[in-house]
Amino acid sequence: MITNAVLVSVVVMVIVCLLRINVLFAIIIATLTAGMAAGMGITETASTMISGMGGQSNTALSYVLLGIFAVMIGMSGITTILVNKMLTVFKGKKLFLVLTIAGIACLSQNVIPVHIAFIPILIPPLLSLFDQLKLDRRAVASALTFGLKAPYLMIPAGFGLIFQGIIRDEMIANKMPVTLNQVTTAMLIPGAGMIVGLFIAIFISYRKDRVSTPAKKIEMPEIEVAASLSEKIEDVKWGVQHWLTIVAILAALVTQILTESLVLGALAGIAVLFLTKVVKMSEGDRVIQEGITMMGMIAFVMLIASGYATVLKETGAVNELVEQTTEIIGTSPLVVSFVMLLVGLIITMGIGSSFGTIPILAALYVPICAAAGLSPLATAALIGTAGALGDAGSPASDSTLGPTAGLNADGKHHHIWETCVPTFIHYNIPLFIFGMIAAVVL
Repeated sequence: MITNAVLVSVVVMVIVCLLRINVLFAIIIATLTAGMAAGMGITETASTMISGMGGQSNTALSYVLLGIFAVMIGMSGITTILVNKMLTVFKGKKLFLVLTIAGIACLSQNVIPVHIAFIPILIPPLLSLFDQLKLDRRAVASALTFGLKAPYLMIPAGFGLIFQGIIRDEMIANKMPVTLNQVTTAMLIPGAGMIVGLFIAIFISYRKDRVSTPAKKIEMPEIEVAASLSEKIEDVKWGVQHWLTIVAILAALVTQILTESLVLGALAGIAVLFLTKVVKMSEGDRVIQEGITMMGMIAFVMLIASGYATVLKETGAVNELVEQTTEIIGTSPLVVSFVMLLVGLIITMGIGSSFGTIPILAALYVPICAAAGLSPLATAALIGTAGALGDAGSPASDSTLGPTAGLNADGKHHHIWETCVPTFIHYNIPLFIFGMIAAVVL
């Protein structure tokens, strides 16, 4: 089992990332390692990776367009007004500010399902405020990742409805009947673990003052934000262009909800800002360049991560890892729960998507849980937790890439050491523990 392609490649990826090698190179190295460990050969592995990159093409284009939209919103001046307001409201209230950011992030998953789209709009203008408050950006990264994960684990609305619906459907497909309400009930205990992790991060780990300085080696490219965001904040009066910007944001939101497409949503917002001349067409080259600079790195990482996931699936290493594991663990509910969560952590760390991991895990875990005498609720909790484990802390996950894109807008935040490591510690450990508890008590 120690030579399994998934296990070997994930270990290689983690080590390479911790050595501060760019995450894009880290995933490529992990992909080639997985292919060669499975006997595919370097040429076949590269071809499989490239062919699999299309699996995230829609997501990559969405992120680039959202970056362009965020730059245009910044140029309108509305973010300057927001920052001035927050400077007044949150002066000397670091913890309240971080909790507010966590709350806004939670809304992005269920009430207003825009996922990470709000981060490049909200966070870069607030970086100067963070520095004034001497706020540890690792606390903000933890708050953002919490908001991007916890709601879909616990609340059956928006992305949560999709996530819990996948668990229900896959369990039924594997002949273990379960209802959506049962899945929601089962996921409340693991979700509570994330709340504990958030409080530990904010009130204990990263409560002290910390001044962020440019890193010697910047993991994500420094973002050249719009002039209205980078210049000294001045008083800006509310005007017509700000109302039109609100209209553009609403247009993007409504279009996304109606079409279920982030691409069309972002295009709608961009079109409104251009047509109403909030941003002039002559500024088109500038906003595209800055938008790609802001979100292009995430887009390419997601493409490479998709290729990595394809290689792992083609090698059959995921199924092999689970099968080899089940031969060892027997049918003890406690041992089964521990090992299944550990395997889920390894798989999701590599693939970087909790949603994409669920179908893989459900097909293999349902028979094991049934043999161990675990109830449908306990099985749902294990599958959901195993899928979510690793998403926080994975270098290839949008739950970590999104926060880094915003917090590193001035080049003072490191993707691995200041986003991935803190979120891995504060969320994967509680998820693991509370997932075990759920398997025992449900």
